[in-house]
Amino acid sequence: MQYTSSILVAAASLITSVSAHGFITSPQARLAGDAMKAACGQQVYNNQASDNYGNIQGELQVTATQTDYNAAECNIWQCKGFKYADNTANVQSWTAGQVVAFKFDVKAPHTGTANISIVNTATNTIIGSPLLYYSDFADNSRTIPANETSFSITVPSDLGDTCSTAGACVVQHYWNAASIDQTYESCVDFTVGGSGSSSGSSSTAATSSTPATSPVTPTSSSAATSSVAAKAVTTPSSAVPTTLQTVVSSKAPSLTSVAAAATASPEADDDEC
Repeated sequence: MQYTSSILVAAASLITSVSAHGFITSPQARLAGDAMKAACGQQVYNNQASDNYGNIQGELQVTATQTDYNAAECNIWQCKGFKYADNTANVQSWTAGQVVAFKFDVKAPHTGTANISIVNTATNTIIGSPLLYYSDFADNSRTIPANETSFSITVPSDLGDTCSTAGACVVQHYWNAASIDQTYESCVDFTVGGSGSSSGSSSTAATSSTPATSPVTPTSSSAATSSVAAKAVTTPSSAVPTTLQTVVSSKAPSLTSVAAAATASPEADDDEC
């Protein structure tokens, strides 16, 4: 009976993991490694090492049969549990005001929302406001717009020393495909205003072929402390700040200001940050 149960859990995990995929492909995002394995357990590690495009719900499913899963240490809702310690060679060195080009691969579309935010890894909260927000992301009823897979961010100018140490901050792409109850996160480690603890790799200023977007000034140079901000990173919630940047694109006219979505119930998933 226990053997049968394990097979069913593994099968459910496989179904979940192949339903939809998405991940940052440039700059280099965090990947699974030994530190993740130690914190999240062998099966969660296997789940993501075999397919880093997979979703958080797929990871959580396999924890049902694990004895080596440490929820507090894994912190699975931050970068899907991927650890800085496994990615010290991939730290980007940026400067305030720098425009950085990103590539995101949507292997299989499923309608949801998404945002790109700077996250304080110590508190697992968004610093200031998300840099980009998509009210209709990876909609499987239409062709994926160019600015969902190729976009630029402008490094905020008022981060102070918050992100001067490697591992302290990440740029996190958060895609909540509420239509199928799947959540995808990918994170890029970076430093601003300091050398950090790793030499890492340097990303030069770049422009994207997607429509230009104006810089976002964070509401605070320190991590946001409100319960709304915390939910925005850790668990699905539609309660989000109302000062997000509007993305304007002729190819993606449905990308709007998040302020229009901020009146939804906090328990709803479809406008999560």
